Amino acid sequence: MSKENHFETQAIRTQMERSQYLEHSTPLHLTSSFVFEDAEDMRASFAEEKERNIYSRFTNPNTSEFVDKICKLEGAEAGYAYATGMSAVFSTFAALLNAGDHVVSCRSVFGSTHSLFTKFLPKWNIETSYFKVNEIDKIESLIQPNTKILYAETPTNPAVDILDLELLGNIAKKHNLLLVIDNCFATPYLQNPIKFGADLVIHSATKLIDGQGRVLGGVTVGKADLIREIYLFSRNTGPALSPFNAWVLSKSLETLSVRVDRHCENALKVAEFLESHENVQLVKYPFLKSHPQYGIAKKQMKKGGNIVAFEIKGGIEAGRQFLNKLQLLSLSANLGDTRSIATHPASTTHSKLNEADRLEVGISDGLVRVSVGLEHYEDIIADLNQALG
Repeated sequence: MSKENHFETQAIRTQMERSQYLEHSTPLHLTSSFVFEDAEDMRASFAEEKERNIYSRFTNPNTSEFVDKICKLEGAEAGYAYATGMSAVFSTFAALLNAGDHVVSCRSVFGSTHSLFTKFLPKWNIETSYFKVNEIDKIESLIQPNTKILYAETPTNPAVDILDLELLGNIAKKHNLLLVIDNCFATPYLQNPIKFGADLVIHSATKLIDGQGRVLGGVTVGKADLIREIYLFSRNTGPALSPFNAWVLSKSLETLSVRVDRHCENALKVAEFLESHENVQLVKYPFLKSHPQYGIAKKQMKKGGNIVAFEIKGGIEAGRQFLNKLQLLSLSANLGDTRSIATHPASTTHSKLNEADRLEVGISDGLVRVSVGLEHYEDIIADLNQALG
C-alpha cells in the first residue's frame, strides 16, 4: 500500500495477510503460543534469525496489526502494544532509564504518571524535575548532566493546556535528550509529535482510540532502536496487550477519523455555549480563541479534541451540585467515549492533593472536565444548561 495514502485509508487498509480462508475482516488469533515446523525452525526463531510469532507475550498477529497501524498513523518506525496506557508509560521509562538518571517533565501530567515520578522511580534513584505549562523558558535551567528524558502531555489532563511541541523538540535536540510525548488526548488523527521532534509517542488506547469505553490498551511508538530496548524489557516483564483487545482497537482505528471529527465539532459547540453561561467563569478548549495557547494549538493540532475544561462559580460545592444534577452525561473516570462524561477533579480524581498543589496544575475548586461524546450536541448542551441553572 502506498505511503502516500491518506490517514483514513491507512487506518482501514493496514491489515495482516489474509489466511487461506480469504477473510475480508481481520480474524482473531486467540492463542498463547505458536508452533514450529521442525527443530531448526524453532532454533532460528528463538535466535531471532527469523521474524515470526513465538509467544503472544512477545508478539501476536492481532497486536502486530494494531501496532503497525499506529506506526503508520504517527509516522513512527516501530512500536509495542500494552495492556493499559500506564503500562506503556511505566515500561517506556523502565526500559530506557538507569539508576541515577534524571527526567524533566511538565508538572501537568496524569495522576498515575505523577505517582510514578514521585513514589516509584525514586526507589531506583531516578529523580524528576517539574516545569509548569507556562514555564517552558525554565526547562533548560532544570537540565542536569544526568538528564535523559524530556516528557510532556499535550493537551494536558485535566486542564487542557497546550505545550509547544516544536519548542520542546528543539530543546531536546540541543541537549541530546529523548523527547517522550503522551499524545492520548489528541490521538494520531489530530497531532503527530514525531513531526515536531519527539523520539517516542505514548497512547492510552483506552480513550479515543477505542472510543466506546470497552477495552483497556496502550502503545508506545517511535524510533526503532529505542523500541528495540522497550520491546526486550516488555517481553520479559509481561505487560503485553491481549490479542482480543488488540483486535478491538485495530477495528476501532478504522473509524477514528470519523468519530474524532464529530467529537471535535460537538466539543467546540459545547465550549462556545459554556463561555456564554453566566454561572461559568472560565472555559478552556484548545480551539477557542480565548485559550491561552490557542496559537500553538492551531499550529500543531488539526482540531481541538473532545475535552472541555471549565470553572463553575461557587467552588467545590457548586461542582458537586452540578454533577448531581446531570441527567444525560455520565459520571465516570474514563474519557474519549461515545457517551459524554463529566468529572469534578477537586472532589474526586485529585481530592488527595492540597489546594496549593491542585492550583499549581490548573485544577481550581470549581473546575469540571467534560469528555464530549457523540450524542447530538443540542442534547449535551441542554443537560449542561439545566445542571448549571
